[in-house]
Amino acid sequence: MIMDQQSERSRSISNGMIIGITGTIGAGKGEVVRYLVDSKNFAHFSVRDLLTEEIKKRRFPMTRDSMRLVANEIRKTRNPSYIIESLYGRAAASGKDAVVESVRALAEADFLKSKGATLLAVDADRRLRYDRIVSRGSSTDKVDFDTWVAQEERELAATDPWDMNVLGVMGKADHRMYNNGTLEELHGRIDEMLATLTK
Repeated sequence: MIMDQQSERSRSISNGMIIGITGTIGAGKGEVVRYLVDSKNFAHFSVRDLLTEEIKKRRFPMTRDSMRLVANEIRKTRNPSYIIESLYGRAAASGKDAVVESVRALAEADFLKSKGATLLAVDADRRLRYDRIVSRGSSTDKVDFDTWVAQEERELAATDPWDMNVLGVMGKADHRMYNNGTLEELHGRIDEMLATLTK
């Protein structure tokens, strides 16, 4: 099983700010991360990367359903915030401003907020989001619209504590951005948020 570095969870937060990102599928979380990394020198710690490693070890198909299955198993057998705790430990130990992508369970949001991290939610219109995920061509996104909607619905408001509840997590966010416009508009909103965090 991945993420057995338990000592990471006990490390204290660094001097850098830590931002956790949540949001709906295709809303632009990845673009927020790219901007923070490329333009603001943030370090990036990704749930998807960790899950991809585990899916490859198990020789599962690289699909969104596999991502959800593996993530839920880890949260259920370890604890509901285990994945984000592990990434937070790495982010805090980096000594840099850092972004943790992506927060999907309520316990994960609660953990980050208890550590003083900022939680950012990103959203956009559903059809626009689907068009974006089709255009990016990821292997986990090669689905028709109806299948994609069904997958999203399963992630939005699950009731088990170890399952995904994106709407609940977004409700806990310190900042919320709607990304229906241009990249320049999104980048401007990120700059505005950062300005409030560094005052």
